[in-house]
Amino acid sequence: MGGISIWQLLIIAVIVVLLFGTKKLRGIGGDLGSAVKGFKKAMGEEDKSADKSTADDADFDPKSIDQAKTDAPAHSTDAKKEKEQG
Repeated sequence: MGGISIWQLLIIAVIVVLLFGTKKLRGIGGDLGSAVKGFKKAMGEEDKSADKSTADDADFDPKSIDQAKTDAPAHSTDAKKEKEQG
C-alpha cells in the first residue's frame, strides 16, 4: 500500500531518460563511477599510510633499565634529591 511498485519505477526511469537524454545520463554515470573509484583509492592509500605510520612508531633502540639509569644526566638526580630534601 505504501511502497513503490516496479511499474512506478519504470515510469520514473522513462521520464528521467526523456528529460535528460541518454548521453547526459551516461556522462553522469561515468562521473559518478570515477568519483567512487577515486574515493576507494584514497581510502586504500590512507589505510596503507596508517599501517606504515604505526609500524614506524616503535623505531628506537631498546635499552635495559640499567642502561637507562647510566644514560640519564646527573643533574636530574641532583634535582630530585633537592626536591625530596626541601
